[in-house]
Amino acid sequence: MRLVTLAGSGPGSAGIVAGNRVFPLTGINESLGTAWPTTVLELLRTGEAAALSGWLRERGQEVLTAIPSVPLEQAHLGPLYHGAVNVWGVGANFRKKAADMAVVPPEQEPICFLKPASTMIGPGEAILLPDGAGRITAEAEIGLVIGKTCKHVSPEEAPHVLAGIVPTLDMTAQDIHARNPRFLGRSKSYDTFFSFGPELVSMDEIGDLDALDIQTVLNGSVRYRSSVSDMIYSPWLILSYFSRMMTLYPGDIIMTGTPGSVDIQDGDTAECRIGSLLPLRNPVVQERISTVF
Repeated sequence: MRLVTLAGSGPGSAGIVAGNRVFPLTGINESLGTAWPTTVLELLRTGEAAALSGWLRERGQEVLTAIPSVPLEQAHLGPLYHGAVNVWGVGANFRKKAADMAVVPPEQEPICFLKPASTMIGPGEAILLPDGAGRITAEAEIGLVIGKTCKHVSPEEAPHVLAGIVPTLDMTAQDIHARNPRFLGRSKSYDTFFSFGPELVSMDEIGDLDALDIQTVLNGSVRYRSSVSDMIYSPWLILSYFSRMMTLYPGDIIMTGTPGSVDIQDGDTAECRIGSLLPLRNPVVQERISTVF
């Protein structure tokens, strides 16, 4: 199943992507008399995302043809969701990237950091460059979206608690981090420094996860690319690792590392491409300082 959020459509904005069309869940409910939650986060938190995926596999494709829909290329896709969810990241998880950084991650101990909720933006929203922060980079990553409340999950169990994957962009104030490695959290915590979307794709749509391609793209040019098979720590090990530290909740997101980061400047467009998923693109804008909200 592929889930998106239709921008400008109010709280009932979740949609299913099938082929080249988007079917709003509000339209499905009205047409079929169903009562599916109509936001992506509510689908995840109620556990109905898995049930909706099962319904779609069993009979949904047959009835969608009678449901009002919009062409995918005309749909205005917004942030998948906002809310009090945890966003974790993993650093130096691709072998070449770690070698280039001269970083040797400790065995079975990924380098990790937490992103505040205020960093969250969605497709098309501006990445703001903080005044005086110096060099800023963006990096494309696969995001793991948690589908079930869980703790102490083994790598073998990890696929069963995952709602799916999502393209993400992680931004870093590199000059701040360079001053002191302990400033890693600060360097990644500025507003708009985490983007995700435009679609959440369940694992049954993915196929061979190890073969999945990740690309960091700047202004339409692919700067770095690699596949999941080049990760030092697999997505399942990463999910298991975080679950041993903390309870994971539906909607939580874990980034799994990047094949490479690019410097971004005012006027650029940063992009994450993952396999056949819809690409995530964000314009880059110099932040204008405001005194009062």
